[in-house]
Amino acid sequence: MLAALANIMKYITFRAAMAGGLAIVLVLLLGPSLIRLVKRLNIGQNIRDEVPDSHKGKAGTPTMGGVLILAAGILAVFLFADLRNRQIQLGLLVACWLGLLGFADDYVKVRLRRPRGLSKTVKLLCQFSLAFFVGAVLYFIPVDPANRSTTNVLLFKNIVVQFGWFYIPFVMLVIVSASNAVNLADGLDGLAAGLVTIALGSYAVLSYVSGHYKLAQYLNIMFIPTGGEMTIFCLAMVGACLGFLWFNAWPAQVFMGDTGSLPLGGALGLAAILCKHEILLPIVGGVLVMETGSTLLQIFWFHATGGKRLFRMAPLHHHFELAGWSEPQVVTRFMILAVLFGLAALGTLKIR
Repeated sequence: MLAALANIMKYITFRAAMAGGLAIVLVLLLGPSLIRLVKRLNIGQNIRDEVPDSHKGKAGTPTMGGVLILAAGILAVFLFADLRNRQIQLGLLVACWLGLLGFADDYVKVRLRRPRGLSKTVKLLCQFSLAFFVGAVLYFIPVDPANRSTTNVLLFKNIVVQFGWFYIPFVMLVIVSASNAVNLADGLDGLAAGLVTIALGSYAVLSYVSGHYKLAQYLNIMFIPTGGEMTIFCLAMVGACLGFLWFNAWPAQVFMGDTGSLPLGGALGLAAILCKHEILLPIVGGVLVMETGSTLLQIFWFHATGGKRLFRMAPLHHHFELAGWSEPQVVTRFMILAVLFGLAALGTLKIR
């Protein structure tokens, strides 16, 4: 019996499924207790003045639920992933570092009554410091020196981009952009958790095929030695997000806060980097790109036109709310789009 269990534990697919399932169960079991604790500590969400009026009733909803996502996901990784694997170590580092940053940001919002939390300068400095360290590790002590600064090219077989020294800034851009994109999307009940579930699920597939020698050869993509282990990390976080949706679906009983959105976005960016499919990230995270792009365009248009607005409100989910869509409609339709983007990204594997 023990020999059979030891044998089946060798399979990444089994361990990934177990990690995802365990993370769901842990969140479902621990969620009610965490929500009661947060309420008792009076850790409620502060609502900014510039959001739609329909959100004002959410003031006081328990926040910092990202602690639950990270606790369940990380525990599942510890139990089922190979902790000697450098990619798993980097995944845990990113989750913990950005989780602590998000926790500090939420604490400032809730306890110090500063709705915008930490200053943008402090947050970006912490994010870029982490991303620089990750980039330096991947460049100077790579698992596969021949491919340390390369990535797959979208739609072309056996062609890669060689970044050289620019690989470290590239890694920094991917991680910081992904982290902040998820943070921007965390504005409706269930939206950020749903989008991350779909995107990380897509990268679980990409990590697996990239780390499987025969599949990588068949699909004409770069083979990443030991890269398949990230499948377990991705599905552990997917499971934690799915479990969290039980409590975060409209009307939300708890919000993830920056404690959840920053590390989940960072984990998504890291997954893209480690499986060498960074160029697919704008497709996999197409809805996140729409959310971020709408915010940047709104700022640019506002300054360029002397105060006029391109959208009714940014990020984009608020625009559709003000256009008459209900909150559940926006979330459901955005998730449908996210699935389509994820399928399109996976479809490029065969096109190559």
